[in-house]
Amino acid sequence: MSWVYVAGFLLLFVGLMVSIALHEIGHLIPAKIFGVRVTQYMVGFGGTLWSRRRGETEYGVKYIPLGGYIRMIGMLPPRASDDPNKLRSISTGPWQGLIENARAVASEEIRPSDQDRVFYRKPWWQKVIIMAGGPLMNFVLAFLLFALVMMGFGVVVQKPVLSKVSQCVVPASQATAGERPCKPTDPISPAAQAGLLPRDRIVAIEGTRVSTWEAAQKLIRQHGAGPAALVVDRGGKELTVTAQLIAQDRPDLDDPDKLVKVGFLGVEPTQVMERQGPGYVLAQMWEMTSRTAVAMVDIPGKMVGVWQAAFSGEERDPNGPIGVVGAGRIGGEIAASSAPLESKIIIYINLLAGLNLAVGMFNLIPLLPLDGGHIAGGLWEGVKRGWARLTRRPIPGYVDVAKALPLTYAMAVVLLFMGGLLIFADIVNPIRLSG
Repeated sequence: MSWVYVAGFLLLFVGLMVSIALHEIGHLIPAKIFGVRVTQYMVGFGGTLWSRRRGETEYGVKYIPLGGYIRMIGMLPPRASDDPNKLRSISTGPWQGLIENARAVASEEIRPSDQDRVFYRKPWWQKVIIMAGGPLMNFVLAFLLFALVMMGFGVVVQKPVLSKVSQCVVPASQATAGERPCKPTDPISPAAQAGLLPRDRIVAIEGTRVSTWEAAQKLIRQHGAGPAALVVDRGGKELTVTAQLIAQDRPDLDDPDKLVKVGFLGVEPTQVMERQGPGYVLAQMWEMTSRTAVAMVDIPGKMVGVWQAAFSGEERDPNGPIGVVGAGRIGGEIAASSAPLESKIIIYINLLAGLNLAVGMFNLIPLLPLDGGHIAGGLWEGVKRGWARLTRRPIPGYVDVAKALPLTYAMAVVLLFMGGLLIFADIVNPIRLSG
């Protein structure tokens, strides 16, 4: 293992820890703005490696760098029936006892002067903003990192300028296996028959003007077999040529694993790096967020695949979930690869941006102890109080998230199991950039 690999591993690992720290700042800032007393801001879990108190908040780093948290007082409201002037019986049920113990622990750190600074007494919309601040920070980080790549370095754009004109037609099954020289039995390609040359720019197809390769490719594929009039710009002059397109089995543009019969010309476009604007970044962010949301629904199925890869030696799904260790290993592979430095930087930034996007989406799942569970509780409180005002009924009390503690603990066990499984799989059967 080279020092370059180790440096890449540590670089991505540090990037993830910074992202986690900023996620918690996304909670910390609105909590302090709205007057909630925050006693701790920590990166990591377990024993404290380093800490320093600033005002009423202790800032520090824990020994296990696998997450982070802020500690706000009054996360759990008291029981609605609690009256300090009355005695009450304590339920002996296991779950009720667990809930009451959690309430007792949460109330211990509340001072008499903190009654207006507890989390549960804040308006529902402030609760939602505080809990949504963490995922929002991840989304902002993802956008800024993607923007750095797309607006600073650029993205690969295909232009309708021909970089190559195929001299023959190679069957799709052989073309996907890699480029091979033409054989005497291979038919001449429609592009070669029409006299197309490299550096020709396609201007129009069958009378339809095109300015992008995507538009030209779509028209060629939709045309099918038969003669097609093409207008090309060659050295500043527009020429009209007729190409006898043929029908060929080619990978579907939406599903590359599927072959479809389409019109075939036999040319390749020019690829250039082109910087994009904010609108392009937003469009790409929306598309990637949509894909990530769909992937979140399939997390249980993906984790089954991780289990099989970890214990049965099956091939790891390259598009499946990874843990902190797996992300670091990919960072090491990026650093140790033979790619140009600029390409390594682009891949690294894109990976870190994608991880931030995934972390933000995962935390929005409406289950405690994830941020999404608290957001759902705040929204439900807002709906209940809004309905009460609309129907002129008494304003209901605060949503009691303590009642969901059994589910919360069960979810925490599931999250710990998933995290441990991912770490184990990332060690024994990691996802690799190269096969």
